[in-house]
Amino acid sequence: MTRLRLAIMISGRGSNMETLIKASQAPDFPAKPVLVLSNRPDAGGLHIAESYGVQAFAVDHKSFGKDRESFERALHEELTRARIDLIALAGFMRVLTPWFVTRWQGRLINIHPSLLPKYPGLNTHQLAIEAADAEGGCSVHWVNEEVDGGAIIDQARVPILADDTPGKLAERVLDQEHVLYPRALAKACAEIAAKA
Repeated sequence: MTRLRLAIMISGRGSNMETLIKASQAPDFPAKPVLVLSNRPDAGGLHIAESYGVQAFAVDHKSFGKDRESFERALHEELTRARIDLIALAGFMRVLTPWFVTRWQGRLINIHPSLLPKYPGLNTHQLAIEAADAEGGCSVHWVNEEVDGGAIIDQARVPILADDTPGKLAERVLDQEHVLYPRALAKACAEIAAKA
């Protein structure tokens, strides 16, 4: 089995990144993480990735000022050099421009802490509680030019309890993200393989 060369892009501690790296240790997992990129040099996930033997480094977005495309060109260069087949965004807190998204269309996925299409963007748990929703959850989707707007690959649902706060709900949703993301990544790999 040829495994897809996976890049994981993060901005923080990288708990979903670590989940994907662990899942990829199974011999039949269809993706192999070969690169972790962060937009923040102080992201804790970089050290975690290295501890698993995955090449990891930062392209600091701050050094590019407001020039988002130049920052993304630097990311694109690293991804191309590593011969990446598929990118998983895992807490990557930068909105990507159409320039980047079009170059990686069909090979770029993201995890989002809501049941899309509900609550794209930020404060998803607060919004779900305020709307008196019966459940929250998380979605993995293909990335397109609309923020959190691409086709959904898979979702996981979490009941919203009477005494929930955004923080409590976020913890339970994160547990489900760690179950969902490897499963959805495998589905994404199957879609890419089917088109090859």
